[in-house]
Amino acid sequence: MNKKRTALASIFLISTMLLFGCTNKEVSKPQSDRLNIVTSVFAPYDFVRQIVGDKAEVSMLLPPAAESHSYEPTPQDIIKIQNCDVFIYGGGDSDAWVDGILGSINNKDMKVIKMLECVELVEEEIVEGMQHEHDEEDEHDEADEHQDEEAHQEEHEEDHDHEAVEYDEHVWTSPKNAIKIVKAIEAAVIEADEMNKTDYEENTSAYVKQLQDLDAAFEKVIASGKRKEVIFADRFPLRYFVEEYGLSYYAAFPGCSTDTEPSAATVAFLIDKVKEDQIPVVFHIELSNERMADTICEATGAKKRLFNACHNITKEDFEKGVTYLDVMKANVETIKEALN
Repeated sequence: MNKKRTALASIFLISTMLLFGCTNKEVSKPQSDRLNIVTSVFAPYDFVRQIVGDKAEVSMLLPPAAESHSYEPTPQDIIKIQNCDVFIYGGGDSDAWVDGILGSINNKDMKVIKMLECVELVEEEIVEGMQHEHDEEDEHDEADEHQDEEAHQEEHEEDHDHEAVEYDEHVWTSPKNAIKIVKAIEAAVIEADEMNKTDYEENTSAYVKQLQDLDAAFEKVIASGKRKEVIFADRFPLRYFVEEYGLSYYAAFPGCSTDTEPSAATVAFLIDKVKEDQIPVVFHIELSNERMADTICEATGAKKRLFNACHNITKEDFEKGVTYLDVMKANVETIKEALN
């Protein structure tokens, strides 16, 4: 899906390794009594904070308010990874550059958590009406009358095979998955710092209970809802969420799409679906430009609401110390409004 980004990331990776000469060399880490933990995006960053309290230095590579799918690592980010004790990342297409970095350094003590390996995976899917990047490619190919049809067919089949094994990487959007990830983080942190094991275990136990309460709140709201359908005038990074709670959905783009501008057909489909199914709320995700949601709401009378998928939060919220639980509890209220 993001072949161009992957290629650019590979070029960046090679240049960074040449710049710092890090390939197959032992990493020289700053001396510190506290653990140094680095995460890729907001959700695991907050999970770590709840587990370690003030016992560790915790940082997030994605700057507050930045869009996660357009993030490109800086040389400083690479150094942070090289020097940390625990590194936590998604492991999907957006993080394709990470594996190269991890393979280029020799920090045998660093603990690495790949969140995709913590849960049962679900594949990205293209539902009815959803705009897909390859739709535009196919239209362009059909318009080119000089293109070799046999070569095009082979290329299309290769793309289809690649897509078939593309997993949704937004594993933290299900509270049950969040619990699994938190427990994996707990184990890695304790292994890296056994002296504070009791504190980590107590913090994790308390936090897991809060995540279980969050899960129960979603289950109650969704079970009592009049409908079981949601519509997102945006990307849809919530496959794990809807799978967990038995919801159906329609959306403009898949979760990791690089598209931001919908076709007229996509907008028209979603407008018709909102009207046909009498949907009261149209969602957008965090840090979206919201233009598509505005258009659909103006055409249908539906209300526009934010469903935060916890990739990131605003700079203001970050500075206030807003948490994953804060964000997801707000989502409980908005999903209640959407289903009633």
